[in-house]
Amino acid sequence: MNKLKKSKITGIGFHVPEQLVTNQDLTSIMDTSDEWIRTRSGIEQRRWVQGDEAASDLAIPASIKAMEMAGVNPEDIDVVVVGTISGDYFFPGVSAQLQAELGLRNIAAFDIKAACSAFVYSLSIADQFIRTGQYTTALVVGAEAQTKFINKSTEGRDIAVLFGDGAGAAVLQVSDDESGILSTHLHCQGKDLKNLWMEGPGSSGDNQINKMTIEQAKRFEPYMNGREVFKNAVVRFPEVIHEALEKNNLSIDDISLIIPHQANLRIIQSVAKRMGVEQDKFYANIQRYGNTTAASIPIALCEAVEEEKVKEGDTIILAAFGAGYTWASAAIRW
Repeated sequence: MNKLKKSKITGIGFHVPEQLVTNQDLTSIMDTSDEWIRTRSGIEQRRWVQGDEAASDLAIPASIKAMEMAGVNPEDIDVVVVGTISGDYFFPGVSAQLQAELGLRNIAAFDIKAACSAFVYSLSIADQFIRTGQYTTALVVGAEAQTKFINKSTEGRDIAVLFGDGAGAAVLQVSDDESGILSTHLHCQGKDLKNLWMEGPGSSGDNQINKMTIEQAKRFEPYMNGREVFKNAVVRFPEVIHEALEKNNLSIDDISLIIPHQANLRIIQSVAKRMGVEQDKFYANIQRYGNTTAASIPIALCEAVEEEKVKEGDTIILAAFGAGYTWASAAIRW
């Protein structure tokens, strides 16, 4: 029987829009304040797309940076997996655009719609392709231009102040040493999906804009029950982190850094407290970018590496929780 291979991240990169939106900027378009936003989320600023800028415009430069770091050419990529809920078009996916714009071969390319957990989900899928020997090099991307869907008025401020846009990418290749992805863990609990969702456009309702009332058009805006999301997140994050530790016979002391989805600084603080871990064990950059959904973990990973908080030989954990509910983790030896 052939021994399963292992994949490793050989290149990473991220890209965010030029438009920087501070908390103070938001006070000019909605009833809010810098103190109100910081207290509830820890966010100080975020990046928003503008004009025709879309998810693929962020994903392409992030992918190029990751490929350059990995030293791979377009013809080397065997599969593209993109995590996004805000693709340029309803269909086809951003992955098809990347295949074309990056000059890749006519390879497998598809999108994953797992919201904030999508990057870890995509990483897991690419890892399995490599472990089984089907492919040797994968491009994994998390990209969002979700602020085009949010209500940027006082009525929508609970969500509008939280979200930002961006993209992060990673190249995975076969590992011939001890470094690489040790394990991934994916979960979903669909019974609570309406606590964090965007109903339209979807086949459950009429999507003909010319027939809609203002109330019906709200189907096209994201909705979040913040209290329920918080309550579930602070339970699922520790669970899935411990799952990764147990699978690999590791203790929390063996972990150099935990990189969680950047949903809310209060969630990160609460998870650290529940686990009895110092907060600096958890990486946070939400103050600079807000919640970038599928892009948040790869962006955070890039910055953690740049800041030398992740070094060669370190063992780290990526952890996510988001709409679905979905939650996921990945244990990685860097």
